[in-house]
Amino acid sequence: MASAERGSSGPLCLLLLLLASSALALKPASARRGSPGTSHRSRRAPDYRTLYYPQKIDHFGFDEDFTFKQRYLLADKHWNENGGPILFYAGNEGDIDLFCNNTGFMWDVAEEFQAMLVFAEHRYYGESLPFGEESYADSKRLNYLTSEQALADFAVLIRYLKATIPGAKDSAVIAIGGSYGGMLAAWLRMKYPDVVVGALAASAPIWQFEDLVPCDAFYDIVTNDFHKSGEGCSESVSKSWNAINNLSAKAYGRQWLSKTFHLCSPLQNKEDVLYFKAWLGETWVNLAMVNYPYEADFLQPLPAWPIQVVCKFLNDPSLDDKALLKNIFKAVNVYYNYTGNTQCLNISQAATVSLGDRGWSYQACTEMVMPICSNGIKDMFEPLPWDFKSYADDCFKQWGVIPRLTWITTEFGGKNISSHSNIVFSNGGLDPWSAGGVHKNITDTLVSIFIPEGAHHLDLRSKHADDPVSVVRARQLEVKYMKQWIKKTNTAL
Repeated sequence: MASAERGSSGPLCLLLLLLASSALALKPASARRGSPGTSHRSRRAPDYRTLYYPQKIDHFGFDEDFTFKQRYLLADKHWNENGGPILFYAGNEGDIDLFCNNTGFMWDVAEEFQAMLVFAEHRYYGESLPFGEESYADSKRLNYLTSEQALADFAVLIRYLKATIPGAKDSAVIAIGGSYGGMLAAWLRMKYPDVVVGALAASAPIWQFEDLVPCDAFYDIVTNDFHKSGEGCSESVSKSWNAINNLSAKAYGRQWLSKTFHLCSPLQNKEDVLYFKAWLGETWVNLAMVNYPYEADFLQPLPAWPIQVVCKFLNDPSLDDKALLKNIFKAVNVYYNYTGNTQCLNISQAATVSLGDRGWSYQACTEMVMPICSNGIKDMFEPLPWDFKSYADDCFKQWGVIPRLTWITTEFGGKNISSHSNIVFSNGGLDPWSAGGVHKNITDTLVSIFIPEGAHHLDLRSKHADDPVSVVRARQLEVKYMKQWIKKTNTAL
């Protein structure tokens, strides 16, 4: 999930938008082609073909019949042309290459399943722009950026592939996705059970809506990640907010902060300081999301267990304000400058720029309203109450639209999803988005898999020598359920 851009947002609502729309993938430096799960120093691009399908801009009305080119990636090296299964990635909020290159699980199991791999790009992201360069021009053109339209795109594309690829007519299709893509994979199975036989929904916070889960659970998980990663670490972050407030009250203090944090643009006023703190908060959240056990570059090039590395600089919360904030800079520099190539830190640029921040900001201001709050007592953040009115007002200023707080639960249901089947929900104990995930088996076919050492959809990344045992076992279970769905489908033919 992506971060909102800096703009007309009020400071409080800006932070809500930054975190409520931070990436399910969820948005994480520019997309780098590479073998999923590898470090940023050794990459090998997966082998696939890039194709396009003419999708209707509006699936649910009949007055407008315009189309756009939806991009999808197809890999059939290991596919059994006599009805082998199709593993279908439900693209989320960004360039589909990014997800293709960071969903190594699908590439790892393709030969075992004799499967075709398809990665479908979400409308309004990457190259799949319904109105070309004018797609973001106004709310009228953005009106077709919804999860419902995207799901219909996927269903239509799957039917097209099965109808036109020789041998695919009876292929079992399994939807796979992580973060928002995981939500889409689950909803695709719920909405179009005749099109996909099952879904693997990794790190999919389908319950992070309305009051289905406590709004403070998200920040509690981030805080716990830092607390467990080093003595005094979460306490140092907690104390840093007052230190920033104290120093930023005067012009010379803002100058000191700007110089100490090597900011590309100096902090000039109170609004800049509030944005600076929101940017820091987003950085801590992103570190929790990508706290992987090996070097990776999904959001930024990072070391193994990056929070542990960060916490080495944050072991003494008793320091005075300036000494503490110098250490905070060293900590955030791990996230933004692990390669040593960054000349200055640009807080006006989202911490997750490889994904479609503008698009997700709009979605977060329409139907993807995920309440997130903090109290500053149980967590290491400043108090941040959930205020829907302020959130909605800010969305209207930014996009000219009013969010629909209850639409997702109306459209896809709340917690009562027991009438559905064949969905595996996986969540990691280190991932803040697991706060809105499914954590218990609902039925025999709506299954939850928990990965204690897992960050954001770790199970969808390539297998790695440093994988925790828990994620290895999780993938084994996922393969087991997927094989069951395929077998049942093939038996019914």
